[in-house]
Amino acid sequence: MKPADYIKRGTEYEHQVALFMQIAQNLKKYPDLKWAHSITNEERSGSVIVGTKAKALGRTAGVSDISIPIKRIVALPQGGFVTYSGLYVELKKLKAKGVGPSKEQLEFGEFVTAQGFAFSVCYGWQEAWETIELYINLK
Repeated sequence: MKPADYIKRGTEYEHQVALFMQIAQNLKKYPDLKWAHSITNEERSGSVIVGTKAKALGRTAGVSDISIPIKRIVALPQGGFVTYSGLYVELKKLKAKGVGPSKEQLEFGEFVTAQGFAFSVCYGWQEAWETIELYINLK
């Protein structure tokens, strides 16, 4: 099955599954993506018990959906280097009215950027894949 075939309703869940299908299909080309992982931080549940347990386990509002723990050191055109410790991706379903990062998600992005990570808000699995591929190919 191709990632694009998985998207039926266009939910954020489906986009994230499609993205990880794409990652899995590209592991030979990009073996370091073996360590890409999701952070099931914003998983919703109607159960107060499940929500309480998740919070006790460390669920924190605003933390991004996906972590790519691959370091990149990039030469700057004016000289010097910039180092990224990894990439965080906040994945949203395709752009629609009212769809966008929350205040907490933007605060998390500012925090991890200050810590030396790259951060991106992506709309749909294709944009997320393009961002990840661009990041991986930084030199």
